[in-house]
Amino acid sequence: MKNALGSVDSVLLLGGRSEIGLAIVERLVRDGARRVVLAARGEAEEAAVRLKNLGAEVCLLDFDAARPETHGEVIDSAVEFAGDLDVVVAAFGVLGDQASYEADPVSAARSMAVNLGGHVSAGLFAARRLREQGHGALVVFSSVAGVRVRRANFVYGAAKAGLDGFAQGLGDALHGSGARVMVVRPGFVVGRMTEGMPPAPMATTPGAVADATVRGLRDGSETVWVPGKLRPIFTLMRALPRSVWRRMPR
Repeated sequence: MKNALGSVDSVLLLGGRSEIGLAIVERLVRDGARRVVLAARGEAEEAAVRLKNLGAEVCLLDFDAARPETHGEVIDSAVEFAGDLDVVVAAFGVLGDQASYEADPVSAARSMAVNLGGHVSAGLFAARRLREQGHGALVVFSSVAGVRVRRANFVYGAAKAGLDGFAQGLGDALHGSGARVMVVRPGFVVGRMTEGMPPAPMATTPGAVADATVRGLRDGSETVWVPGKLRPIFTLMRALPRSVWRRMPR
């Protein structure tokens, strides 16, 4: 439950090493969150130490997005440690490379299993818990790449398009339960995931995405665009005829 001051008290980060996810959690802890669960595939001790130094109790759990049969146990373990979950941040995924996916379709299917299938499983398990407790927010990271899928990264974009639709449908399913889904649609984020890639126009940072996400949680937003000026731009892009879209720079 939220504390007496109305701040988030407990947070579960699915993708406990995510640069954006950890930036969000750190901001929530600075605002008063005191119980944090980092669910990650691999080591997350360094992040846990940072959060403990900010005053949080931290639990580390193993989480593999590609193993949906384990996701229910992860949510149960998080609840055992934290009690009610005020915020669940689903910030896991892989970017990959379009040329590599086309050369190795099996790797493309595996990335889709993480970027879409993993979110479906984890999201449904998390939503079930939020519905049962009657409150809480699930933060799902979509992308502008899924708003209008481009030839240059259509495997990744297709996964994000599917995820965006899933998250909106899940939010509709939770309506009236006290729980909610917030979809975050960042543009190009300069960080570890995109290291070595030339930044796209209106590129943003993990910190800026985190700031916008926390504001969205406070405001009760359903959708957050980062930066906000991408919203009208992609509204226009969705309306472009396909013949024009195909000629757009990659």
